[in-house]
Amino acid sequence: MTTRDVARELARRYSTMTHDELDILESVLRPMKFAKGEIILKEGEVCTNIYWVVRGLVRQFYYKNDKELTEYMATENTICMCIESLFKEQPTRLQIQALEPTLIYALPKAALEAVAMKSVNIQILYRKILEESLIFSQVHADMLRFESAPDRYAKLVKRSPQLVLRAPLVYIASYLQMTPETLSRVRTAALMEGK
Repeated sequence: MTTRDVARELARRYSTMTHDELDILESVLRPMKFAKGEIILKEGEVCTNIYWVVRGLVRQFYYKNDKELTEYMATENTICMCIESLFKEQPTRLQIQALEPTLIYALPKAALEAVAMKSVNIQILYRKILEESLIFSQVHADMLRFESAPDRYAKLVKRSPQLVLRAPLVYIASYLQMTPETLSRVRTAALMEGK
C-alpha cells in the first residue's frame, strides 16, 4: 500500500478531498514499521502523532500496581493515539505496542494542524478522527460500566472480529476487564450457544 493509497483511504473514510488536498494529506503521512513486541510509544514520551494502522495489531496499555492493563487495541484501518498526551503535549502514562509485525502511517499533529489551516476538508478529516476516537472511548467505558461479561465479549466479537481472532487472550481479558479464567468461560459458553 502506497502513501497515496493511505491518503485516499483516510479521505474516503473521513472527508471528501480534491486532488490537491490529497497531495497535501499525503505529504504529512509518515510510514513506520514495527516488529512484533516492539514499543511504538513509551511511557514518559509525548505522543505527537495520530497513528493509522495499515497492517498489524497494536495495543495501548499502562501499569497499575505492577500489572499491565490493556486499555485499547487496534487492527487494520483503525486509529490509535494517546489523546491526552497529544493535546496537552505532556508525557503519557500509556504505552503503545505492536502485537504483530505492524505498518503504521503517522499523522504528525503539528503538520496536520498546519495543513488543516489551509483546507476545510482536512479540518473535517481531523475533527472526524477525533470525534471517532472520543465516541469509541465513551462506548468502551459504557460497556465496561453497564454490560455483563458475556455481553462485553459478544460486543467485541461483533465490533472487532479480527481482534478476537488475533490478540492474545490475556490482553483481550484485560481489555474487557475480566480475568483470563472468566474470559475462557464466557468464550466457551458463546461457542456452545453458537452451535
